[in-house]
Amino acid sequence: MNYENILISIEDKVATITINRPEKLNALNKATISDLSKAFKLLGKNDDVRVIILTGSGEKAFVAGADISEFANYTIAEGAELAAEGQESLFDYIESLKKPVIASVNGFALGGGLELAMACHFRIASVNAKMGLPEVSLGLIPGYGGTQRLPQLIGKGRAMEMIMTASMISAEEALQYGLVNHVVPQTELLSFTNVIAHKIIKNAPFAINKAIKAINANFADGKNGFEYEIKAFGKCFGTQDFKEGTSAFLEKRKAVFTGK
Repeated sequence: MNYENILISIEDKVATITINRPEKLNALNKATISDLSKAFKLLGKNDDVRVIILTGSGEKAFVAGADISEFANYTIAEGAELAAEGQESLFDYIESLKKPVIASVNGFALGGGLELAMACHFRIASVNAKMGLPEVSLGLIPGYGGTQRLPQLIGKGRAMEMIMTASMISAEEALQYGLVNHVVPQTELLSFTNVIAHKIIKNAPFAINKAIKAINANFADGKNGFEYEIKAFGKCFGTQDFKEGTSAFLEKRKAVFTGK
């Protein structure tokens, strides 16, 4: 499939999606969101892909925000539809994807860009990265899940301050807040992210899928995370990967998982 605004490469079971609008600092427009949505759906079904890395092209920006020119004249209804469609087709989809998605944040992650990074399962940043949700400076609020995911990740008080002041934080502050897991030099960002991706690949795919869903269940309305964990734990016992993992442990060898 041909994409207008993203690049995809697959190597050693790791797919890397690069948002490729460097002249716009990789800003999200409708076409880019559509490209990303299609790519994640295809890669989610690709048995040759075990982990997905999401990053931006160039050295300045992961995603510097939404393309404001597209929605500057929207009505109330159009604005609500924009947020609803984006959340359903991309942001919520990434969060619930059965394969791990790592955001490799290589520069500015602002507005929709930070929301996109937060939808990923965890984040790794380069030292030059800066993050923020500046929507209130435009007379808006975050519309792609930012008011929900940021408090989950860094706490209510810090999220309130970041959103209400429209301030950016540095990569080191993001690390201190727990918004990112690691901060590394930009030249090492993708190689470092790939090392973590391959650590994940060594483990059982079915179990990783269930772990993602169990963790997400704790934050979903109407779901009991503990109950989901119990059921998912039980289902793992019926897999070939469980038999392989326990046999390998008892036989003191490395397990070879198939995802079945």
